[in-house]
Amino acid sequence: MGARIGYAVVSVVLVVYFGFVAHRGVVLIRHGTWVSVALGAAALVLPLIGAWFLWHSTRFAQQASRLARVLDAEGGLPVDDLPRAPSGRVDRDAADAVFAERRKEVEAAPGDWRTWFRLAVAYHDARDTARGRHAMRRAIDLHAGKQLTGDPRP
Repeated sequence: MGARIGYAVVSVVLVVYFGFVAHRGVVLIRHGTWVSVALGAAALVLPLIGAWFLWHSTRFAQQASRLARVLDAEGGLPVDDLPRAPSGRVDRDAADAVFAERRKEVEAAPGDWRTWFRLAVAYHDARDTARGRHAMRRAIDLHAGKQLTGDPRP
């Protein structure tokens, strides 16, 4: 729950910041010189791009949470029992061992969103965020029934 509150606070701060940047862009455009108009237009585009990224990230997090709830209801959510360092980080060797198991599961059932979800968690534990997001995106798409093309390998 704390992560959700933190995400909400950061999102609100970003939206307020986008508002300040957009206001500054309007002020620059009203100034009227060609340089200020160009900078103002650029300042107006940046909040739009930021808002798109914020929306995209929020939607991704909601979809991943929905899958976690479904998997938890089915009793298939991975248990977080990996050993941790005093700092709270997952032990790298233990995470790599679990990752190898999860990868075998995906290779055995590449069309099952549940295996991709568990692989995404294993990637996260192994500190490979980019591949973890890719695996979670694949799990979300498979759960939605989308026909996927491309390389299904983890």
